Amino acid sequence: MVELDIQVAEAFADRVDVEDLARYVQRALALEGIEEGALTVVITDTDTVRELNRTYRGVDAATDVLSFALNEGEAMMLPEEEPPYLGDVIIAFPVAKEQAIQYGHSVQEELRLLAVHGVLHLLGYDHATPEEEAVMWARQAEILGREYVGPRGERRQAGG
Repeated sequence: MVELDIQVAEAFADRVDVEDLARYVQRALALEGIEEGALTVVITDTDTVRELNRTYRGVDAATDVLSFALNEGEAMMLPEEEPPYLGDVIIAFPVAKEQAIQYGHSVQEELRLLAVHGVLHLLGYDHATPEEEAVMWARQAEILGREYVGPRGERRQAGG
């Protein structure tokens, strides 16, 4: 079983359906064949995400989602009694809210997309090349049950 810890900053707690997010994260893990492990999803403010982005990526800007995988996408083995820790997914709620408005769906749908996107990064997916992007976007669509597109029909990019 995968141990999932979803932490929501108090300011956003009444606007996030944690059970819904947990279902989609668990679905992503199950479809990827991950039966054991642990990961954390944090929903927080823009300043926190910006600081993490600056500190760990050298980018002084806010973003929607950050993923911090241990050992470059491979689960770090903890002591035997512990499941492998996969990493952390950090989501900026205010950015998710803005993107939901921009793309014409609910904030909860945007949070699902960002959480799944982040989990796929933890599992080694990337979108640095068109080929990688096609694979990752197809997997997201399979997990979420739909493809997310922009107002002009363009493919959605998360994590930018």
